[in-house]
Amino acid sequence: MLKKYTFDIFYEPMEEGGYLVIVPALPGIVTYGEDLEEARLMALDAIKCHCEGLLKDGEPIPDNSNDLP
Repeated sequence: MLKKYTFDIFYEPMEEGGYLVIVPALPGIVTYGEDLEEARLMALDAIKCHCEGLLKDGEPIPDNSNDLP
């Protein structure tokens, strides 16, 4: 059975339009979307790819679900 992970995702509106997205628990993930839905989808794809890479390298996947209220 696959473990479910929870990550905080932060969206920052850009002055020129669109949203910058970062995932603090996964350093190096920075992506962009022209609107919130595209930004969310880009973040999910980046998280998936990052986690697949961690697993391939035998590294643990960080989980910040314990940080949630």
